[in-house]
Amino acid sequence: MMDGCGLLTSEKKPVPLKTIDVELEVRDHVATVVSNLNYENKEDKPLEAVFVFPLPGDAAVCHFSAKIGQTEIVAEVKEKQQAREEYDDALSSGQQAFLLEESDQSPDIFSLSVGSLPPGESSSIRLEYVTELAVQGDDGLRFCLPAVLNPRYQPQGSEASSVQVTSVPASLVPYSLSFFARVSSPRPVTKVESSCSLDPLQYLNTEQTQAMVRLAAGHKFDRDVELLIYYKDAHQPTAVVEAGQASVKPGTLMGDPVVMVSLYPEFPKAVMSTVASCGEFVFLLDRSGSMDCSSNNSKQQETRIGNARDTLLLLLKSLPMGCYFNIYSFGSTYESIFPKSVEYSETTMEEALKKVEKMDADLGGTEILEPLKHIYSQSCIPNQPRQLFVFTDGEVGNTKEVLNLVTKNSGSHRCFSFGIGGGASSALINGLAKEGGGHAQLITGTDRMQTKVMQSLQFALQPAVENISVTWDLPKGVSVTVLSQPITTIFQGKRSLVYAQLTGQSSEAAEGSVMVKYSLAGHFTQNQLRFSLKPAEDTGLTIHRLGAQTLIRSLEMEEREHQDGGVKEKVVELSVQSGVSSSFTAFIAVMKSDGKVIQGPLVHRAIPVAMLMQACSSTLSYQKALHEMTGMELALYRDSLLQCSLYDCIIQSKSDTSTSFFSRIKKKLSAVFRKPSEKPLQMDGADYSQTSTLHDTHLPKQSPRDPLLKLVGLQKASGCWLLDPALAAALEKTSEEVEKTKPASVSQEVWGTILALIWLHGFKMDTKEEWEILATKAVSWLHAQNAPDVTECVEAGNALLGCNLQKDALGF
Repeated sequence: MMDGCGLLTSEKKPVPLKTIDVELEVRDHVATVVSNLNYENKEDKPLEAVFVFPLPGDAAVCHFSAKIGQTEIVAEVKEKQQAREEYDDALSSGQQAFLLEESDQSPDIFSLSVGSLPPGESSSIRLEYVTELAVQGDDGLRFCLPAVLNPRYQPQGSEASSVQVTSVPASLVPYSLSFFARVSSPRPVTKVESSCSLDPLQYLNTEQTQAMVRLAAGHKFDRDVELLIYYKDAHQPTAVVEAGQASVKPGTLMGDPVVMVSLYPEFPKAVMSTVASCGEFVFLLDRSGSMDCSSNNSKQQETRIGNARDTLLLLLKSLPMGCYFNIYSFGSTYESIFPKSVEYSETTMEEALKKVEKMDADLGGTEILEPLKHIYSQSCIPNQPRQLFVFTDGEVGNTKEVLNLVTKNSGSHRCFSFGIGGGASSALINGLAKEGGGHAQLITGTDRMQTKVMQSLQFALQPAVENISVTWDLPKGVSVTVLSQPITTIFQGKRSLVYAQLTGQSSEAAEGSVMVKYSLAGHFTQNQLRFSLKPAEDTGLTIHRLGAQTLIRSLEMEEREHQDGGVKEKVVELSVQSGVSSSFTAFIAVMKSDGKVIQGPLVHRAIPVAMLMQACSSTLSYQKALHEMTGMELALYRDSLLQCSLYDCIIQSKSDTSTSFFSRIKKKLSAVFRKPSEKPLQMDGADYSQTSTLHDTHLPKQSPRDPLLKLVGLQKASGCWLLDPALAAALEKTSEEVEKTKPASVSQEVWGTILALIWLHGFKMDTKEEWEILATKAVSWLHAQNAPDVTECVEAGNALLGCNLQKDALGF
């Protein structure tokens, strides 16, 4: 029987959860998810099944019910401790009960307890939540149904998690998933993409504003299910008014209409043509063991840490002259490249890149709180706004504590966050950006990290928006109560959502308006949206629940910051009134006894959830053992972990000492150790045939360099390229070919820079978002040189590289 990671079942003790059926309904950019979890007890004793699983961090859980036979019971929202006591009391008296609660440490983990399921009995659990869909850089709306939940790293000295994650390798998940999605919008649905196999998209009307899609048959619930939904003209400001509940008294949140306003401020083109030339850019990189996992993209040999190194290269090359920067990395400890942020120059950039190249996933656990505290303790540089970029696979257990810290420092730091790989905590990644006034990106499946990170750098380099205000113009007798936090950050092309409660009477023909005012690069700007106060049809209470969730999260943050019992009472009252879960409440359902009492002691069964097998390397229980291995043993361990089955060793490591675990690892590895006569092993780019003791010389794994990164790596901090053999090789030309075609009137740096720009535009337009900023820097450098005969250079460069580009296409 497997233990350690928590699997409590085997063939003799089957998992009582059999299937999960999920129906998704997307209306414009709001999703309603209904999951039916079907349980069956095939054992001869009554069971209590506990399932700890992930949900989107911003999901508003709004319905929970259980059906046994023909009897259905709908759960109520109650104060959490009261709900737990009612659940325990019901089980002790032989009744059936069901409890659903949010983790105290992280809002994206829930625990579902199904109590007193009699032998031979079946039960169906219905769980419903609503969530907003995040807008991606390519205008797609992202929906994610989380399946992977890696064990969350709990920092030393912190409180133990109230829920224990029960995980198995993704391939061993014992229950199946069916998934169906229906999409509707006022604008045509252009396409739906997914990291999983889908049946063909079916349109339900001739206008193509309604469509449906299913997950292809045979899908195992072994990875997150992601959908990217694309609409025609997606960036359109909208406002939707939803009527209140007729049975609820007006003047309350659920009794009054609620409006959801989606704003897409458009900045003047003259302002967008300018790029910030100042700022302090601080990069915080996760170097915990799990960052050595595969990046989950098409190049299987690429790791998360390797991708992060490549991304830092692009970031450092794209920074503007005159800014400041530093790079921190963390695991169980943290370190920085410079003692404090330094001015960006050729010297400091090259020094940083040399150290980045040596970074590996070798710092142990995932203690993100301490490096954040250190960064926030550093004095800000005058007139250099600090922008923090956080890269992590996000498997931490103290999410709320981290977010509290970010909130306290949001006035002086803007935070951009990047969640890497399946299992990353959406609550952490989205929360860092939301509380830090930045932008979040989740990098999964075949996503290119470089593309998403450079999209966020574009946001960071936009001129700062200041003096933001939102004003409402409503008919006489109608007042507004804003439920959302004040807007503190606006980016070009990024949606801002505002929820507000409308109190009072108005005619159905009445209109209102909302205006956002702000100053941008010294210019006063305003965007206005007019909307009808007539409630939309068939919205249910989706907008009310999202509005309630927004207010609940805001109040929870306030309570954690001030430890105010009165605020907690408000959260509980709002949660109960709206039927939306919170960290202080839980859903409880008790099947009232009909005289029958369930006999016998309950047997506990933990339902496993998927985790990425490689992610086990992040647990501290065997991190020390890995550090004690020789270079050959470590390389063999990594290879075996991916290709052989060492998982039975790993899952037992939680309760083992490093020594016993290490001994068992060596015994397992002995089966795959090469004999002396065999061909030397080639792993991690090193030859281990000559030595067996490489304790401290293990270098990061190096994949063949991408041609784009080869060229980018040669760019100078100023933006130019030198004409040298390395540049010629990157362009796949000889030094002689490059030299003899150079127009006589231009310098070598100008010629090298123009050739690099032609190559980028001619051969790498599919990844333009990754190099666009550094190309703009190169063009600015060329303008500053007042180089003669640029047209002649472009023509000569086209002839050399086989392109046909015009001068203005390069940005001149």
